[in-house]
Amino acid sequence: MKASLQVANFTWPGGDGAIGPVLRTIGEAAEEGGFDTLWVMDHFFQLEPMIGPADNAMLEGYSALSYVAGITERIRLGTLVTGVHYRTAGYLAKTVTTLDVLSGGRAWLGIGAGWYERESMGLGFPYPSLKDRFEQLEEAIQITLQMWDGDRSPYEGKHYQLTEPISSPQPLTKPRPPILIGGSGEKKTLRMVAQYADASNFFVFGGPEEASHKLDVLKAHCERLGRDYDEISKTASGFMYTGQSTAEIVEQARPFAAQGFDHVIFNVINDYEGTPITQLGAETLPALAEL
Repeated sequence: MKASLQVANFTWPGGDGAIGPVLRTIGEAAEEGGFDTLWVMDHFFQLEPMIGPADNAMLEGYSALSYVAGITERIRLGTLVTGVHYRTAGYLAKTVTTLDVLSGGRAWLGIGAGWYERESMGLGFPYPSLKDRFEQLEEAIQITLQMWDGDRSPYEGKHYQLTEPISSPQPLTKPRPPILIGGSGEKKTLRMVAQYADASNFFVFGGPEEASHKLDVLKAHCERLGRDYDEISKTASGFMYTGQSTAEIVEQARPFAAQGFDHVIFNVINDYEGTPITQLGAETLPALAEL
């Protein structure tokens, strides 16, 4: 299994002035520790009550990733995951392309239908119905793929109309930046994973049995669409934290690895010092690779 880090909290000792230096420490430590990807949430308010009060510090995701890109050389970068309604589709494609070009080909497109109504209403974002957001999600993925393929023909969708979807420069990642779709909805989300994505992401709060069922659903969609199920990376998050021991991590990850998950994502919430993250990578990544 591969392993990555998600930074889900920016409220650290030292106040707002410490955010940049601490994020730099985490990014450098994650790269030194050998983690595959550094992810940030694409939110504007903190998740209350799950992580902290809504008015706790929260960075705009792509600006934060661009900063990390400038102080690292290897680690890949993505949002876990972008809410489709926060940016128009063409703008999102340009944003991820820019991150990929400036990072030397290290960007992911992590995307989903979005859900946090409070921050949308709070900051004046549109908050369409769930049905509409799923339709927007599919159209946004189609538009991004078209732009990354260099196809400038007009796009006429229900929610987006682009007269000239020009993408210049093109991404450096070949054939394109990988696409991760977050969520586990059986009828729409997992069908889109099978049709378009390079990776899925599951929040596995329900444990191995629920996760196994979701993988069976994904496999059925792949069979129906003629997609090779093994081409899709299965990532799991929401159940591992950087403060855990290697033994605890391996025992938690083992049943998920047995089901076919190949990538776990650790949450960085209060473990913000560099040395523990580097040590975690050195000690834990070899053990996870053996699963």
